[in-house]
Amino acid sequence: MAALGWLTPRRRSATARSVLAGEASAEAARKSSQEQEVEETSAPGPGPGEEPEFPVLGDDKAAAFFDLDNTVMQGASLFHFGRGLYKRKFFETRDLARFAWQQAWFRLAGIEDPEHMQEARDSALSIVQGHRVSELMSIGEEIYDEYMAERIWPGTRALAQAHLDAGQKVWLVTAAPVEIAQVIARRLGLTGALGTVAESVDGVYTGKLVGEPLHGPAKAEAVRALASAEGLDLSRCAAYSDSHNDIPMLSLVGHPYAINPDTKLRKHARQLDWRLRDYRTGRKAAKVGIPAAAGVGAVAGGTAAAIALHRRRR
Repeated sequence: MAALGWLTPRRRSATARSVLAGEASAEAARKSSQEQEVEETSAPGPGPGEEPEFPVLGDDKAAAFFDLDNTVMQGASLFHFGRGLYKRKFFETRDLARFAWQQAWFRLAGIEDPEHMQEARDSALSIVQGHRVSELMSIGEEIYDEYMAERIWPGTRALAQAHLDAGQKVWLVTAAPVEIAQVIARRLGLTGALGTVAESVDGVYTGKLVGEPLHGPAKAEAVRALASAEGLDLSRCAAYSDSHNDIPMLSLVGHPYAINPDTKLRKHARQLDWRLRDYRTGRKAAKVGIPAAAGVGAVAGGTAAAIALHRRRR
């Protein structure tokens, strides 16, 4: 903590919580990936017009880190999880209405509002308090099939598959509960997931978090901690996100990608010549420059996107 001495007490406390959340998430991710063998994925490789760029084949010092909500999955995973819990009588109708409002804000405003996100997580923590971790993991498998599987962006999945095909590990990095993130990662055939760690005692949720939600700077800390534990070279790694809140994580790696970016991230990506892909309208956006190290190794935003999504569902 000596390195944080120049910060104000409030900033120092926030930074310490981010580090704690990141380290806890990295530890949970590595433990999960070591406990079980990663399943083979049946996801097809990239099709015509979807050939993604990826690091050198067999580069064991490289890995890929993917944000979840609106990067890998259309919409907010926590909302879909909430729908599944509601169906199983975990909470009342008024709570579902609140989840629905938060999801509508996320999709139509195209931003992650900290107040709404915190409210959603507080609600989720109160709902799972007293339940067993194993119970939520089992239910998460069912909810994935019911609400999430059909909302995976094919283009982003192809990008992740390209890293797997190159022999690299691929991790989800999300503010969603780590247990749910691990279910999604396993079902997609990915290596594992970094997510928000909820405290549990003897396998039962206490209703508290370890550190803070894995959001913004905490995501960067989680990636940094995992890379250190795995012996990765971050300059040879890739990261993918839709949100400007993930700029700290994207800035850590040598190969940052803006996927379905919000306005602030799109502007930032253009300024730094980061690559950009947009799958919201069924087209691949033009690349925004090529990173200088390209040869070394390998939410819904606005009315137009909402209309396009609606049309695709018809």
